[in-house]
Amino acid sequence: MAATRVVSLVPSITEALASVRREAVVGATDWCTHPPDLDATLEARVRGTKNPNLETIRRLEPDVVIANREENRELDVRRLEESGVNVVVTRIETVPQAVDTFEHLFDDVLGWERPGWLAEARDQWCGALPPVTRRVAIAVWRDPWMVVGRDTFTGDLVRRLGWENVYADAADRYPTVEVQDIDAGGAELVLLPDEPYAFTETDGPEAFARTPCALVSGRLLTWYGPSLAQARSLADTRIDPR
Repeated sequence: MAATRVVSLVPSITEALASVRREAVVGATDWCTHPPDLDATLEARVRGTKNPNLETIRRLEPDVVIANREENRELDVRRLEESGVNVVVTRIETVPQAVDTFEHLFDDVLGWERPGWLAEARDQWCGALPPVTRRVAIAVWRDPWMVVGRDTFTGDLVRRLGWENVYADAADRYPTVEVQDIDAGGAELVLLPDEPYAFTETDGPEAFARTPCALVSGRLLTWYGPSLAQARSLADTRIDPR
């Protein structure tokens, strides 16, 4: 039987579910910003990804709550399950893993039809890795500066664009580094997305003395879902010519 009441605790997944059966998405986090007019059909916001309001979720009486290992806390998942709520926890660290996950969710968990963008994403992203054409660093925060490290969806996405993440072999998935080390780390380009930290023309690029920077869409770089159909446009990223 197809799910008719779903709560999503992951912005990327919320957008993906709404692209198929928007009316069935009854609860989402405050960070679920796509589609932009989601509140028109949503029954409730359930607070943040790391501090969801569990009582609100329970009151929604969902058929399933969809969470993610990186985005959400194991404690919240456990408390929901202990109260009888059906929770599915996803784990997404590569683009093919994202595509596989959505195919499983739509086919086996939700009983919904697959959206057209999902087949497009498989065609665009799940082939052999292209040759490396550029070495990049990907900042996700400042004060302290943090970058994308090993085993991340974002790192895999840029590699499938033909870019090598210079921190791909870091010990941590999101290591804290000094800005001087990023600047001297061998990257030909520093990517500065507008989320989770909102880098702007006056907040980010000025910190780098040597390495060109590019402001990019955080949604295209870090979200897995319908954005995958547009994410290859990152290859046309304009570079600060300093």
